[in-house]
Amino acid sequence: MIPQLGEEEAQAAAEAIRSGWVAQGPRVARFETEFAAAVGAGHGVAVSSCTTGLHLALVLLDIKPGDEVIVPSLSFIATANAVRYVGATPVFADVDLATGNLTVETIDAVRTERTRAVIAVHQGGVPFDTAALRKAADGWGVGLVEDAACAAGSTAYGQPAGTGARVAAWSFHPRKLITTGEGGMVTVDDPEAAVRLKRLREHGMNVSAADRHASKQPVLEAYLETAYNYRMTDIQAAVGLVQLGRLPGLVAQRRALAARYQELLSDIDGLVPVRDPAHGQTNYQSFWVLLDGFRVSRDEVLTELAAKGVSARRGIMAAHLEPAYADVTPAPLPVTERITRDSLILPLHHRLTEDDQDHIVGVLRELAVR
Repeated sequence: MIPQLGEEEAQAAAEAIRSGWVAQGPRVARFETEFAAAVGAGHGVAVSSCTTGLHLALVLLDIKPGDEVIVPSLSFIATANAVRYVGATPVFADVDLATGNLTVETIDAVRTERTRAVIAVHQGGVPFDTAALRKAADGWGVGLVEDAACAAGSTAYGQPAGTGARVAAWSFHPRKLITTGEGGMVTVDDPEAAVRLKRLREHGMNVSAADRHASKQPVLEAYLETAYNYRMTDIQAAVGLVQLGRLPGLVAQRRALAARYQELLSDIDGLVPVRDPAHGQTNYQSFWVLLDGFRVSRDEVLTELAAKGVSARRGIMAAHLEPAYADVTPAPLPVTERITRDSLILPLHHRLTEDDQDHIVGVLRELAVR
């Protein structure tokens, strides 16, 4: 992945610096409003990362020690870590082979009377079945947190992936379609939830620093609860506003490149590329390929690609196989373990050319007949 950053972003950051207001301020507020509108949410709350956004989402849902939160093991480790931040217990569920996402069935297989929430991930930008999971969570009486770290620009049932989410967390890390360097956003429809999230990200203050400075009268703030410093800077938000304007074009470009990959790979036996699910469209934040009876192992494929100048990566990690979760004994996760063992991520970014794709697929074609 190579982020698309240019002179517009540089100028926007410079203007924020010249303004003298570089901490959380008016550009953050504007970014929150415009991002929420872009993803179909009522309110946006900018934070320092998607990870801190997931943490605040669980605090918002009042998840505590003794509670269980179901998560996919097939996700970046931050998804599971956020559960431990609030002292709760992560419970790993398996995923669908085609999408890499949780389903109602895989969640229900590990649900217990202690289950208080589910964190469902739009894995690699592939939207999970929002209608099915939201309906099931409501029926079970558990909170649904949507880990939309990779999902800006993805759609579900014809709407942006965040539309209708009780609470969703988004990432602006450089690996994502739009970036602020580091940074994230939490989106909600409930205005009271937005007010509390803004308080939680700023030490529990009932009046933001920007509002205090804008007042012509002295403001004596109060600290209503123990909270955190999870703020975004106006410099980051300035970059984010430019990036947000690029989003439709970036999605269109990535989908075109992904379609070309799919066409080029279609006659190579043993390779199954990621595709849109029936209920939505992916932004192809990641383009992964599952090896299904391919002639050589995933690691051999990665080694050969690297030798030919191709920077591919292993597939999505499985948190339950990492040392940090060695103390957890999950239910069987056969699909998760298959995907993390037998998949790889191919380059996909705005600088990728058709010649690049032809070279990458050519290496895979050579391996297929070796």
